[in-house]
Amino acid sequence: MQKTDVRRYLRRLGVPDPGRPSLAALGAVQAAHLERVPYETLDIHLGRITAVSPAESVARVLRGRGGYCFHLNGALAALLRALGYPVVWHRGGVHANAAAPAPGADASHLALTVTCEGEEWLVDVGLGDAPYEPLPLRTGTWRQEPFAYGLRPSAAEPGGWRLDVTDGVTCAGMDFSAEPAQPGDFAARHRELSTAPDSPFVRTASVIRRDAEGVDMLRGCVLSRRDATGRRERELTTAADWFSALADIFGLTLADTDEGERAALWRRVRGRHETWRATQDAPRRARGDAVAAG
Repeated sequence: MQKTDVRRYLRRLGVPDPGRPSLAALGAVQAAHLERVPYETLDIHLGRITAVSPAESVARVLRGRGGYCFHLNGALAALLRALGYPVVWHRGGVHANAAAPAPGADASHLALTVTCEGEEWLVDVGLGDAPYEPLPLRTGTWRQEPFAYGLRPSAAEPGGWRLDVTDGVTCAGMDFSAEPAQPGDFAARHRELSTAPDSPFVRTASVIRRDAEGVDMLRGCVLSRRDATGRRERELTTAADWFSALADIFGLTLADTDEGERAALWRRVRGRHETWRATQDAPRRARGDAVAAG
């Protein structure tokens, strides 16, 4: 990264020059990244093709956008390296459903480890339920509200590590390989996740922002907040409310889109939300009909 890009990146994060590498500075950068650069899949619903190269991921952040794990952790890795931190990419795999077997490090997630103050740390800004602070890469558990995180050797990825997320909103955990990875290791899964009809990224537009107390999430037209007091949600029924939430809660003004693109995005998101809502209502109507018939 050029020095000018580093300065622009830090301005986006609201972080002054962090100085020499330290655990305190690393934690400050991670927390600011989570709060100011949201996890988001909107380009898929805008019909835009994205790449997983660090240069393109950094450019996304600099123009006011977020992304998902390949973009967010890829960009963060470039920034941290420019600040003097040794960073290693790893193949990861998100375990979305605790009732199903863990997929192992299937390259559906990019995980990062960073060496700082003589120890390795898991640093991740690309999980919806991401830790707010770096986790030491050793077996243990840590409470970072509203979740508890555990690290242990992975049963699904021999020689790798497992991150467990207790009471997670978006996942039960993530397994990652110990071996270093390169951008090319993720290209096929990125293409699948961003284009396959059965991909959760394609089925539902998602925007997520983590802060010190909890997680804000917009999935389709459902806006929710999860913190230590529980979970609250409401449906956004108008384009004005939906785009206001993007800007006010997630910091996404979509300045890189025009009026026509935003209108098409809303129609697509709302249409898929209505389809989803119909699938949720159908079983309830069927149960009601059965009770009436009885």
